[in-house]
Amino acid sequence: MRAAPGVVAGVDIGGTTTQVVLCTADLVVLDRLGVPTPAAEGGAAMVGAALDALRLLLDRTPGRLLGVGIGAAGLVDAKAGRILVASDSFREWAGFPVTATVEEALGVPAYLDNDVNAFLRGEVGRGAGAGEAHALGMTLGTGVGGALWLDGALYDGPHGAAGEIGHIPGFGDLRCTCGGRGHLETLASGRSIAARYAERTGQPERSFTARRVAEAAAAGDPDALAVYDTAGAAVARAILLTAGLLDVTTVVIGGGVSRAWALLEPPIHRTLAAEPPVSGHPVRVLPAALDGDAVAIGAACRAGAELGAVPRH
Repeated sequence: MRAAPGVVAGVDIGGTTTQVVLCTADLVVLDRLGVPTPAAEGGAAMVGAALDALRLLLDRTPGRLLGVGIGAAGLVDAKAGRILVASDSFREWAGFPVTATVEEALGVPAYLDNDVNAFLRGEVGRGAGAGEAHALGMTLGTGVGGALWLDGALYDGPHGAAGEIGHIPGFGDLRCTCGGRGHLETLASGRSIAARYAERTGQPERSFTARRVAEAAAAGDPDALAVYDTAGAAVARAILLTAGLLDVTTVVIGGGVSRAWALLEPPIHRTLAAEPPVSGHPVRVLPAALDGDAVAIGAACRAGAELGAVPRH
């Protein structure tokens, strides 16, 4: 009897939901499962929830597990397989030995990536940026994340912080969640979109989410439209900075805020047209194609590439 083919798993540990996928060697998703992330219960509980979900998938999907890739929020030490810095949304996450815990539980190799790096790896592997040798990835969610794909590989930088586009200054004087001022995140994150709308309307910030502001904008609310216009223009200016410094002119944008693409796209393209890169090469700005699977597929891609099961994208 012929043995079942090997499969690779990808795990996206987010602040609210953990998404797990099983993929073939060419990154076709065989099965997926999303479960709540017990972020308030600590690192062991978070990884435990991911392992339980993965075991359920393995029980119902034929194939021998070859390895696991994990994409996680926060600053990570990919070589050591642990979280270095995490937001206060996660309890006992900083310092947690993610890959060692997974390897001990499953008996296969595990690999850890920052979630935005995994997002971009997924999009250039099988999403909107498929086949691109150079790309900027941006995620517009609770915060603003970024990652760089240069010469066909992720570029982390000498200190692991390359691509952190959400925390570049020059976007006003508002206080950022990181403690700095005038960062892109103060205008383009979901949290900031809600805050800017509350400021314009004089209402409590807790009354709003970026989704509610997007709904108001779609209904013609001028304050909501102005907030999204400002966010889109700020994203475009950050793209232009990257194009000017690195000559990277393909951009993939994902995250929950990007679901309001009809609101973001016009100010992005208007700003890019007004100040094109000095190279004269047109900038391609693409909405992410893999939606909620992007981080998990990118994590699976990393695992497969390390094991030689999938091509190195």
